[in-house]
Amino acid sequence: MKLVDKSIQICELEQMAESGFDELIKAVVDIHKEIMVIDAEMHADEEQWLLENGSNQKDLWGINLYPKLSLEKWIEFDSMINIRPWENNRSRGVENPLIKEKITNIVNQLVIR
Repeated sequence: MKLVDKSIQICELEQMAESGFDELIKAVVDIHKEIMVIDAEMHADEEQWLLENGSNQKDLWGINLYPKLSLEKWIEFDSMINIRPWENNRSRGVENPLIKEKITNIVNQLVIR
């Protein structure tokens, strides 16, 4: 696992993907702190790390990154940690368009392409 709080090169993500899931990297984004943890087998592990280091559950969202895809397609909003009926998010995706946009902006700021 790796905390990304400043920036990371896309080539580093590509290397992580090749040594892990081949095409993708799991990530959990803290939309309040504007950071993310990447490169674990499960989103839940990344989520737990962030919770243990001061993040709030309501701010954490799981995504998958496909570093070799185009900018429009490289973020996939799909994780079991996103299922939150109490917050009107009943799917593994991110249903609130404002949260989705915030996640996209944070990831695109942290990753240098």
